[in-house]
Amino acid sequence: MNQDFKVYVRLVSYLKSYWGVALLVLLGFGINAATEVSVAKLLKYIIDAIQEGSRTNLDWFPALIVLLMFFRGVGLFLGGYFSAVISRSLVFSIRQEVYAKLLRLPAQYYLDNSAGHISAKLMYNVEQLTAASSESLQTLIKDGLIVIGLLGYLLYTNWRLTLCIVVFMPFIGILVRIASKKMRKLSIQVQNTMGDVNHVVQETITANSVVKSFTGEAFEQKRFYKSSEENLRRGLKMVVVQNINSPIIQLLLSMAMAIILWLALRPQVFGDTSAGEFISFITAAGLISKPVKNLTDINEKLQRGLAAAHSVFELLDMPEEVNNGQLKPVLKGNIQFDHANLRYDDGTHAIKDFSLDIKAGQTVALVGRSGAGKTSLVNMLPRFQELSEGQIYFDGIPVQEIELAYLRSQIATVNQQVVLFNRSVRDNIAYGQLQDSSDEQVIAAAKAAYAHDFIMNLPQGYDTILGAQGLNLSGGQRQRIAIARAILKDSPILILDEATSALDNESEYFIQQAFDKAMQDRTTIVIAHRLSTVENADVIVVMDKGQIIEQGTHAELLAKHGMYYQLHQRNFEEN
Repeated sequence: MNQDFKVYVRLVSYLKSYWGVALLVLLGFGINAATEVSVAKLLKYIIDAIQEGSRTNLDWFPALIVLLMFFRGVGLFLGGYFSAVISRSLVFSIRQEVYAKLLRLPAQYYLDNSAGHISAKLMYNVEQLTAASSESLQTLIKDGLIVIGLLGYLLYTNWRLTLCIVVFMPFIGILVRIASKKMRKLSIQVQNTMGDVNHVVQETITANSVVKSFTGEAFEQKRFYKSSEENLRRGLKMVVVQNINSPIIQLLLSMAMAIILWLALRPQVFGDTSAGEFISFITAAGLISKPVKNLTDINEKLQRGLAAAHSVFELLDMPEEVNNGQLKPVLKGNIQFDHANLRYDDGTHAIKDFSLDIKAGQTVALVGRSGAGKTSLVNMLPRFQELSEGQIYFDGIPVQEIELAYLRSQIATVNQQVVLFNRSVRDNIAYGQLQDSSDEQVIAAAKAAYAHDFIMNLPQGYDTILGAQGLNLSGGQRQRIAIARAILKDSPILILDEATSALDNESEYFIQQAFDKAMQDRTTIVIAHRLSTVENADVIVVMDKGQIIEQGTHAELLAKHGMYYQLHQRNFEEN
């Protein structure tokens, strides 16, 4: 429970900046609470006036009722509107913080968690936080003030009878505590199953062409149904707990009311009390039931919100990418792997005792079977994956000593899986740090990547919106846009993960030309599949199980009749 309190205090700390708005919420709900008490007081005056037969006072009562309802409406509007302002602002600010955190988390986090579960945290869980903060605070203030006002009035009218209500409070507290534990557990399950639902949806959207071509619609529908059904089941269990809890609390309160009525009807209890005072007391006691029920219903919101808060704060507290580097050297492109190791949590080695010197301007081709560690090796250069042991040097500087964003700005990558955004062609080429590039620079990069001609044939040329993942372009066209992006970056180090095995000969020809242009005057590391880039490389490194098996030029390795020779004979088809 101590942990819950810390989480709640942290959550409420986000509301600090809205204290001015919170005063308006307090004022609004204060007015509303005053009208509730005034209703009971007004009844007393009406009945007493009727009994006394005083016409003068009775003429004012209709106007007073309208006035009371007016002020009640004003109070509820002020409280409701400004608490919604706080609620939406809270979601906005925490969502910004969570998104900023996602951008700073290590690449490993995205390997360990599905996109569906990550986006569920950002969209669904953050939304649930308002239940524990602004929504429950709204109920606490609104109904809390009403309960305090009515209890005060009841104590003032007849404190002995009022104690009958207070006696039942510990029993209500015990019920709320039992329900809390159950609802917390169910809230966590609802959030997890929401992640599962999201995951299925995202997979289906991303892989819709595969789903359609293999007629997997029925299978995906069934998978979505199962995830949604599980989410529904957990949600309904929460509703059951909530809806059993409320009637029991209402029953306890009705028992208190029954005792009050029984006692109140004894003449010796109220004694000389007027009929108006008697009815206003019973009315006030009846009015207290609803706000007490609302206050106990906070528990469901609180548990739902706290479960979300634990999940969101767990994400916000995750260690970010380590960026202790201060240096921003102008890199020439010398790279040295010195006994580099990359080991996963389960103890398996992706890269094992890897040592290699790459001179500035050299082209190095990495070849080997799938799973040999080629991609893991190049991922360590921009620190997408962190070294376990050993060291990597850029121009003699250890990789950790170079400021992270600057290091990445010095390395251009064309990945096997081309990533394009739902933006214009121009915005896709001049992305991120390149967004201030001139139109001339963008066009020059596109021409160098042999992409200009097909771009000009698109409906709006460079202003054509590519759509999600740029899937309205061919594979070769997408790759040439990615190469144009790398050329525009003009970094001293270029990494090419060649994914040309599925391209037609014409696309392959253009991409080879584009690669040749991109590789000029820079250090290039090519994860080679089957192009002549391999044959022309200054050094070919043959990898297997994260280690170097052999290295040399194309001719030297063929003469050795080793693994490279076997791969060459098969034309790298295994890769």
